[in-house]
Parts: sequence; structure tokens; C-alpha cells
Amino acid sequence: MESVNATSPEPEPENEPIPVTRDVDHGTAKLLPDVDRRRAWLLTVDGAPQSYVDLDEPAHLEFEYARRLGHVLDCLGDEGAPLDVLHLGGGALTMPRYVAATRPGSRQDVVEADRGLLALVAEHLPVPEDAGVVVHGGDARAWLEAAPDACVDVLVGDVFGGSRVPAHLTTLAYARQAARVLRPGGTYAANLADGAPFAFLRSQLATFAAVFPNVALVAEPAVLRGRRFGNAVLLASREELEVSELARRTARDAFPARVEHGAALRRFVGDAKPVADADAVPSPEPPGGAFSVG
Repeated sequence: MESVNATSPEPEPENEPIPVTRDVDHGTAKLLPDVDRRRAWLLTVDGAPQSYVDLDEPAHLEFEYARRLGHVLDCLGDEGAPLDVLHLGGGALTMPRYVAATRPGSRQDVVEADRGLLALVAEHLPVPEDAGVVVHGGDARAWLEAAPDACVDVLVGDVFGGSRVPAHLTTLAYARQAARVLRPGGTYAANLADGAPFAFLRSQLATFAAVFPNVALVAEPAVLRGRRFGNAVLLASREELEVSELARRTARDAFPARVEHGAALRRFVGDAKPVADADAVPSPEPPGGAFSVG
């Protein structure tokens, strides 16, 4: 008889994803693999989380603010119908991937100022060629000012220099440009960050309320109560916003949020004034450890 080896051969180890670090135009970017999801990655720039992407499940949204933007997008128009979307701020293209997955046939433009970051993402986290996503390197406001009138259904603002919104994307002139490129009934949605006493957030709501007749705010109750610094999603439209369904979705989320609008939002804004270009400042620096990743 031939002898039999009772020891089973060891399975070939799978290649483990390796973190990537690269100097980009505006800092040091890192792509960090998620040990719990096989092809998911966290992008940070100078330690501040920028994006989370799951290449196998592009509709998976990890960050709280991204989930809220996802709910906003889900509530627009007919469910699953394609949209024309302009994204100011690219990161790892989380939201463009989400729209491509949930609304096939959408046409999307993404504007990102950091061309080194775009090259890193294209190399390691490429978007499928048939996704309908076109990426442009350039300044968000300059690109917006050159865009045609009434060319998109949705404008998503998610521009951060490190962990701060640049000053030139906070003004009345910027809000007017956003209104110009949106089609009638179109929606502006922006990711912002602030903490009590909310001087920046209140000024942004006042600025967009001066241009759009309908504004709303989506945020975690603890943030709105001033208990912690955090993200908030500002919404603006010429037409009435569908806040009821959005409120139901955000309240049921794994990270519940509240939708403020109408009289309650006006009380929150108080005596804040729209921001002129000459008076613009970036969003506040987050307190130590608020968003950083070790």
C-alpha cells in the first residue's frame, strides 16, 4: 500500500491588501484597507477621513454624512431613475459610485482640485468605464462658474481642504452660481461641519436661504444640540423639498438624524447674515480628534 499523508496541505494564502501612502497636491494621502470588508478602503488626507469605498458594494455607505446624502439622493424624483449630477469635491468618488449603482444611466461630473489625489484613486480604486462618471481636475468654484445654465438635476458640494470647507465655497456669489446651474426643481446638497454656537452653519443657511426659497438641514440630534462637533447636510431648492420621506429615512437609519426645516430652522438661523466674498472664512477647524484617524 502507498502511504497516505494525513496532514492536509495548507491553503495558499490570499494576497492581503496593503496600505498605500502617497504625497498628493494638498497633503499626504493614505488608502487603508478595511479588515472586515474584503475590497473596502478608507481614504485619509493628513489624517482626516475623506472617503470610504467598497469596490464590491458601491451602494454601501459607511460615513454618517454619506448615508444622509444617500437618503437625499434616494428621495429625489422617481426611485432608481437616472439623474444628471455635478459633484464638487471628489475624494475617492464614494457618492458618484453610489449614484451609478442605485440610478443606472445617470450622467455625473466630478470636480476635484487635487490632481495627485485623482491619480491615486484612478490607480488603486478605479471607477468602471461604463459608470457614466467623468472626473475633472480643477477648482470647484471656477468650474461651477464656467458651467452652462440649468445643466444638472443635483449639485453635491463636498469640498474640504483637509477638514475645512474652503472660504470661496461659502458665499452668496457661490450660492447664486449653484442656483444658476440647477434645473428648475433641482436640489443642492452640501456636506458641512460645525459645532456650537454654529456661527459657520448658521451663516451658510442664511446664505442659501437668500438665494433658494426652500432650505433644510439634516444632522444628528447631538450635533444640533451642541453636544459635539459634527457633519450636517444642507439642502436647498427652488421647489418645496420632500422632507417627510427624508425625515422617515434618516430617523430609521443605523445612525439616526433629524431633518430641520421651516420655522424651527429659521429659529436656528436666528440673526445670521449671508456671507459676502469679502467676509468669507473657511469652516472652523475641528477640535482635536474629532475626525482624525490614528
